[in-house]
Amino acid sequence: MSGTIWSLLPPIVAIALALITKEVYVSLLIGILVGGALFTGFHPLLTAEVTFDIMGSKMGSNINILIFLALLGIVVSLITKSGASKAYGDWASQTIKSKKGALFATIFLGALIFVDDYFNCLTVGTVMRPVTDKYKITRAKLAYIIDATAAPICIIAPVSSWAAAVGSSLPEDCGIDGFTLFLKTIPFNLYALGTLAFMIYITAKNIDFGAMKTYEDKVARLGSEETIDDDSIKITGRGKVIDLVLPILVLIVLCVSAMLYTGGILEGESVVTAFAGCDSSKSLVLGAFFTLVFILVFYLPRKVISYAEFCESIPVGIKAMVPAIIILSLAWTLSGICSEEYLNIGGYVGGIVGENALIGALLPAIFFVVAVGLSFSTGTSWGTFGILIPIAIAILGLENQNVLSINVAAILAGAVCGDHMSPISDTTILASAGAQCNHMNHVSTQIPYALLVAGCSLAGYLTAGITQNGWIGLIVGAAALALVLTAVTKIHKTKEA
Repeated sequence: MSGTIWSLLPPIVAIALALITKEVYVSLLIGILVGGALFTGFHPLLTAEVTFDIMGSKMGSNINILIFLALLGIVVSLITKSGASKAYGDWASQTIKSKKGALFATIFLGALIFVDDYFNCLTVGTVMRPVTDKYKITRAKLAYIIDATAAPICIIAPVSSWAAAVGSSLPEDCGIDGFTLFLKTIPFNLYALGTLAFMIYITAKNIDFGAMKTYEDKVARLGSEETIDDDSIKITGRGKVIDLVLPILVLIVLCVSAMLYTGGILEGESVVTAFAGCDSSKSLVLGAFFTLVFILVFYLPRKVISYAEFCESIPVGIKAMVPAIIILSLAWTLSGICSEEYLNIGGYVGGIVGENALIGALLPAIFFVVAVGLSFSTGTSWGTFGILIPIAIAILGLENQNVLSINVAAILAGAVCGDHMSPISDTTILASAGAQCNHMNHVSTQIPYALLVAGCSLAGYLTAGITQNGWIGLIVGAAALALVLTAVTKIHKTKEA
């Protein structure tokens, strides 16, 4: 059943169960076991063996991400325990005078932390929760803002772990610089640009609709919402705003510096080459570890917290990350069972794309739709463009860089879009964790917004393919989004009246 339509069954089962039952752990595990059963011919023992072989392999190859999450959890725990988050919340509450101001402050902070989406999700949530709670902004709305400023920002930021991942997705002998190609895709990444424009517009106009509006009205009616609060982190320190701001700035600087270091800056590589060739996951681990060292030196001599409290924060911080780590491990395992070595979902999807390769005018739109489906099904953007970019290069060749950049941009946009909507996506999971929002509440309220922007992006890619001009596609996509938002605004005003 490898490389056939049956390879789509495991992610479909996992996603359907997650949406129906709102239980992510068991849904993912069942999807994985379905995949294992298909691969082994429904042999129970071999199914279990394959499942845990893949899980061990995936956790091993992604161990730096898991370590980074644990270290970041400790950083968050220390900042919270020190009272710095509360101090920032008190300061922000005095500075920010409205709900709209709190939302824009969240957007600004999310855009500022462009180095990595994992770091973005957890940091923005930790810092802004006290402020958004004060203005009665729901955790689902906060999770959407966090998610919309994570991957969509990183995929258009040249200095980010995503830029490195895209560059590494190109075949080694393809004869094109991955970083240069990435830069060319930025203006044509219609979903990322559209998501940012959409988010800013609905925030400025104070408009919600669809599932988000229903959820907001329900919370307003009930006066409370389901949250995932961590009561184990008690504020015992006397931290100030600087005790939150400085560690975060240090973390950003150290992560960027570590990316340059792992990319070979000390061996004489240029800044661009170093970023393109860095080990992003190792860089994040190094940045987080030395940030912990900095916090130790910064907090203890000033008696912000005691040494005993510093030590107490370590298991508490790791514990706070356990749910995200479990879901990530299961999501990686599901992606593994769908990989080329097992059910080969990419081979099946690649065959579909190959059959449509002659329809050159529709190719950007085809790549976008396929990337959305693949990313949604597997929960991984990086895996999606890792599969589809080599296919695009094989189909289009390297002669026409303009056409190639449009199609690769469509792949990246679709990968982010599918990742944005998928309940098993790591960034979706971490956005929920950062906002301390019920995961399925976040997923269900975010999907209509993502679909709206995706539809406008598709119109843009259809136009770009027909005209072979990415700038015309960008104009059409922007115009479509403007028309939709105008219609939404009129409907909103009518209902309010």
